[in-house]
Amino acid sequence: MSLLNCNGVTKRFGGVVALDDVSFEVERGETVGLIGPNGAGKSTLFKVITGSHAPTEGSVHYDGTDITGWSPHDICHEGLVKTHQIVRPFENLSIHQNVEVGAEFGGRRPENVEERAYEALEFVGLDERAHETPTELSVGALKRLEIARVLATDPGILLFDEVAGGLDPEETEEIVSLIGDIKDRGKTVFLIDHVMRALMNVSERVFVLNNGEFIAKGTPAEIQNDEQVIEAYLGTSAERDEGPTRGEA
Repeated sequence: MSLLNCNGVTKRFGGVVALDDVSFEVERGETVGLIGPNGAGKSTLFKVITGSHAPTEGSVHYDGTDITGWSPHDICHEGLVKTHQIVRPFENLSIHQNVEVGAEFGGRRPENVEERAYEALEFVGLDERAHETPTELSVGALKRLEIARVLATDPGILLFDEVAGGLDPEETEEIVSLIGDIKDRGKTVFLIDHVMRALMNVSERVFVLNNGEFIAKGTPAEIQNDEQVIEAYLGTSAERDEGPTRGEA
């Protein structure tokens, strides 16, 4: 049984169709990337999956349970957790306390909250700064704090929404390495990112959205050579070789 299953998901905002009959599966232990032009519907899809938006039509199943229309809080407790593009930590709390909040209020297990928070901070390399405040962290470190917060919830699947956005190349490599380590722990990962090199390096499969519809699904190699994807999003080989590694997300 697939861990995450979306069936015919459609989302309309008035007369605007943001998602149009989107269906896919993510297997347990898999890392899947989601790409597409700006406005393609990627973040809307993540918001539907995690309960911020209810679908107009269709359904979302997680681990065999129909979670369509559930609240974000209940979905998080079920084990499906999303990071945010813009990290907004509690600035009046310590770094450790920020992660404890995730473990306590978002987690599936109420026990050993303090220990789980320290384990998550150690995993992302912030354990030695646990008693500092988030205001002292760089953008890259804030992204790692965000990852620690979701890991402390003991998730079954992590949805990363542009987790490498705004980072320099060295920080991006650190995040890519972290995602690989998370996968090695047996976690399932579903990610959006406009840093194409990072996304293609960590993903086993890639889905491509354009105007709210999937136009391709396949391995990174298949996607990078798909003519429809090249035309809609990636650009020509020369443009990809000569231009920046970042596309619009």
